[in-house]
Amino acid sequence: MMAELVRTWVAGWVVSRQRPQAVEHPWGLYVDVGRPDQVGRHVLPDPDESSVRAATASVTAPYTWLKLPVETETAEPWLPAGWVADKEEAGHLMAADLRATHPVAPAGYHASLATADGVIHVRVHDARGDLAAKGQMAVVGPAMVVDQVQTEEAHRRRGLGGFVMRTLADRALTEGATLGVLGATDEGRALYESLGWLRHSGLAACIYRP
Repeated sequence: MMAELVRTWVAGWVVSRQRPQAVEHPWGLYVDVGRPDQVGRHVLPDPDESSVRAATASVTAPYTWLKLPVETETAEPWLPAGWVADKEEAGHLMAADLRATHPVAPAGYHASLATADGVIHVRVHDARGDLAAKGQMAVVGPAMVVDQVQTEEAHRRRGLGGFVMRTLADRALTEGATLGVLGATDEGRALYESLGWLRHSGLAACIYRP
């Protein structure tokens, strides 16, 4: 199941970020991220030392990353010279069975839904029209992959993050999805767990900085 969750997460992430489809390799998937601080990322659905060594041996470009569904402490001994595990960028692979909740925006806020290039966006604005929170998702097969959920500092602790997540879930159900998948930060994990999402593994983040 873990490998399937990882592949679903990658498939949705590339749609959400408007990146090319992931390329298959013997050890897993490669995604062209196209940023100076992250040229690309190898994502290994079922990593072990052998597959990590194979993936890292293929890398020549600095600031290429590995994403592995294991704890950072597990990944570190597998890394060759020139690679480091970035604990600040590590995250959590999470999933949930979707259910409709018919959320209502908190008082003083209004929400909008829009779809562009296969990505469904939720934006929440305050009474002045300022952006207060947002999130987006891609539906891939029977799953929604949630991405970029953010609440502006001045609007936190008002239930907006939960509202965004529930709104995305309700829309995903109308699109035929039954499963939600996401990669969470430490901060986001608490929100998602409060909504019934389960952590399935860590997401170790390793970077090539020779």
